[in-house]
Amino acid sequence: MLEFLLLSALIIITNLLLETEDIDYFCETLLTTQHTLMTISIGNDHAGPDYKSAIVDYLESNGYEVINHGTNTFESVDYPDFGHAVAYDVESKKAHFGIVICGSGNGIAMSANKHQDIRAALCWTKEIAELARNHNDANIISIPARYTSIQQAVEMVDTFLNTEFEGGRHANRVNKIACK
Repeated sequence: MLEFLLLSALIIITNLLLETEDIDYFCETLLTTQHTLMTISIGNDHAGPDYKSAIVDYLESNGYEVINHGTNTFESVDYPDFGHAVAYDVESKKAHFGIVICGSGNGIAMSANKHQDIRAALCWTKEIAELARNHNDANIISIPARYTSIQQAVEMVDTFLNTEFEGGRHANRVNKIACK
């Protein structure tokens, strides 16, 4: 992910330099223009509207583009509908990563994991979120709204999105996850 961010920054800087010879204008534009880092798909059932709202606020304030598949109410809905929508976005590369939220985090993760090349990880601490990316190359984080606080959820998302896959000995294991 760091390579992606660095490449994005280099492209932005190069485009700005090509557009102007005025270094003051260039610096002002670079400092005041918010650029989208990447696209994140998010979905939740009736256990997670407050969580989704806080996470979307965090994402948008940090320059992420958000595709929202979640419900905004506490009226009962079916979590698979939202889990499949997020998994489809990640699977089809409409989104770089996904975030799914339900009461336990289990059902929506199970739904997402039915998709080929989706690795949805149920996370309840920052450390688990870090390992999910580091060792398992997870591309969707599943958050159990009834067992974590909103602050914990936002911190887990931050950790998840800012942790790279370690590769190495883990790559062979990750390649064996999907049924072929």
